Amino acid sequence: MFIDSHCHLDFPDLASNLDELLHKMSEHRVTHALCVSVNLEDFPRVLALAENHDNLFASVGVHPDYENLQEPDASQLVQLADHPKVIAIGETGLDYYRLEGDLEWQRERFRQHIRAAKQCGKPLIIHTRSAADDTLRIMREEGADQIGGVMHCFTESWEVAQQAIDMNFYISFSGIVTFKNATALKDVAKKTPLERMLIETDSPYLAPVPHRGKLNQPAFVSHVAEEIARLRTADLDEIAATTTRNFFRLFKSAIAHTTAP
Repeated sequence: MFIDSHCHLDFPDLASNLDELLHKMSEHRVTHALCVSVNLEDFPRVLALAENHDNLFASVGVHPDYENLQEPDASQLVQLADHPKVIAIGETGLDYYRLEGDLEWQRERFRQHIRAAKQCGKPLIIHTRSAADDTLRIMREEGADQIGGVMHCFTESWEVAQQAIDMNFYISFSGIVTFKNATALKDVAKKTPLERMLIETDSPYLAPVPHRGKLNQPAFVSHVAEEIARLRTADLDEIAATTTRNFFRLFKSAIAHTTAP
């Protein structure tokens, strides 16, 4: 069985077709999915999905791309995370790809999330794009290794992956690893210790081959696992079982709501 460790089922393109998506998950042996928050305004929608479906979980956080909205502080995040179906803080991190100028607000937001995770004892979901050095620096400065988490939709170098793993983080691969031109990322997928690996869709984005260009969905996470198995010359069932165990090992509070392998 497979678990989609990162998706956005509350986004309109997916929420409008939720019953079918859940059915497709079942058909493709995707037993659970983590619905990830990107801002506090829409967090109630994310939480409602987790409350209404036994096999869905939620996170709480504010994505680094979102400007000019309610800035969370650590105490507020801790309060919102005090729910049995909220199993992580995030997604959070740094993204210098789309935004320019003084981005100190982004770095301070990231610090607040790390502090909240340490206070509430729930792991971090970290997004980093064109900002690896600062992301790793702040993780070290704030002691992110004390709580751990996952580097989601990983696209950085093996050296960055190693540093994150050394700080008690997992590396999560999305549909990007199936893209023909993702040579460097495929190499990271070969080198990452299997016991430190997760799989995800980041749906509705980044649909894997053979669905590239289409609307992504949690059922497609099996294609990510298939590509990793191919790259590592490994058995698909081994990739499925290990990434599933890794999910419950990282997101320990999820175990209370399911029978973990």
